Amino acid sequence: MSLSMHATSAPIFVRTLKAMLVWLDKAQAHAEARKFDTVNYLGLRLAPDMLPLTRQVQITTDGVKGCMARLAGLEVPKWDDTEVSLDDLRARVNKTLDYVHSFKPEQIDGTEAREIVLPARQGEPVRMTGEAFLKHFVLPNFFFHATTTYALLRHAGVEVGKRDFLGAA
Repeated sequence: MSLSMHATSAPIFVRTLKAMLVWLDKAQAHAEARKFDTVNYLGLRLAPDMLPLTRQVQITTDGVKGCMARLAGLEVPKWDDTEVSLDDLRARVNKTLDYVHSFKPEQIDGTEAREIVLPARQGEPVRMTGEAFLKHFVLPNFFFHATTTYALLRHAGVEVGKRDFLGAA
């Protein structure tokens, strides 16, 4: 039996986004226990040339909403990147979860051959099938930015582990 496009996207996004909420909650608790401002987490980077934690969460959620919209043949919603606190980041993750839950499987299933056109910063737009978009663009980027978020918090001393990364079933 083959997997559907919906089964290969929405439940994976939901599980990891819910896990991200746990990581952010643990970061809040970690800061409170050590009596420092949680805003300290927002600019975390592992290297000077990488994007900070806030952008990692924004890019993770942007990828999810972009995937769901494009596969369903809808315009990608535009969200302002104005998060300045852990509460704001949690709200953005929850908004993304609500967006994913707003799709019915039949809106996503059967989109393997749909042409997906991604605007390019320079040059011609990138064109690919829905299946290639999901498997070779969205999922790797989603896990890259989610993992980076996890790693930044872990590096900062937040007590998260593999079970926290994997999330609840």
